[in-house]
Amino acid sequence: MILRSLTIEDETDAVRAHALLAPEEFPFLFDFEPGDDFVAYVARVDAFNAGGQFSKGGVPGAFLIAEVDGAIVGRLSVRFELNDYLRLYGGHVGYCVLPEFRRRGYASGMLGEGLELLRQRGTVSVLVTCDEDNAGSRAVIERAGGHFDKRVDGDGSGPKRHYWFETSNLGATASS
Repeated sequence: MILRSLTIEDETDAVRAHALLAPEEFPFLFDFEPGDDFVAYVARVDAFNAGGQFSKGGVPGAFLIAEVDGAIVGRLSVRFELNDYLRLYGGHVGYCVLPEFRRRGYASGMLGEGLELLRQRGTVSVLVTCDEDNAGSRAVIERAGGHFDKRVDGDGSGPKRHYWFETSNLGATASS
């Protein structure tokens, strides 16, 4: 699996991935609607990856596509800071794997890479959240060494679980 920036050549596959995840109410592409200008969207993602904010009130971070053998299998989003919303619901790291590629270790790989990216930037404590009823994500986080902190009421999508990682411990957890 490689993680890379979104390109205009990804339009068909990325829009398809976005549509595939729509029934799960989990956006593949942030702040994107079918019919939006994809070239302009990629420019927004590039600006975000270069240190800008993706949207008003957002925080700096990275948005990367996970690819295996030329196929998009998922995406990783890393937030280098937390605002009030992210502190409650989103955390520092978000990832998704397309349905046909689940249960192959890609989520674990993306989480590990996201944690490492934050470690390299000097983030000491990393918050990762998941929906209470998302057993797959919960298992990925716990297997990677996330320490359960608390459960919070959701933002309309159900309760969230909060997990913390200490980046000083990542050598033993994120790469396993």
